[in-house]
Amino acid sequence: MSQTQSHPQSHPQSHPQSHPLIPKVQEKVKSAPVVIFMKGTPDFPQCGFSARAVQVLRAAGARQLEAVDVLSDDPLWDALEAMTQWPTVPQVFINGQFVGGCDIVSEMFERGELQELLKSK
Repeated sequence: MSQTQSHPQSHPQSHPQSHPLIPKVQEKVKSAPVVIFMKGTPDFPQCGFSARAVQVLRAAGARQLEAVDVLSDDPLWDALEAMTQWPTVPQVFINGQFVGGCDIVSEMFERGELQELLKSK
């Protein structure tokens, strides 16, 4: 599965850590063991990639899943892109560290790595 979803608007490339809302993103990332920036919510995802990432995280044992709907906060989405240099969503953070998007967490799940990462605290 190719991860080709991207931000619907074009934005000028920003330098990492240069967006004024990056501290807000960092605060969100630290708010729970597993944080997913996605389109929609875990119960009502707005794209297939977001739905799949939530499904994989839950199957891997994520109990405390904090979700941030990027569709409701476009400036935060811009800050997220600036911070991670990853232009698509969903974006998954585990224990404060950026892990990747739908394809990456799916591959990690298939190899058993995601389950191990979620066990370690």
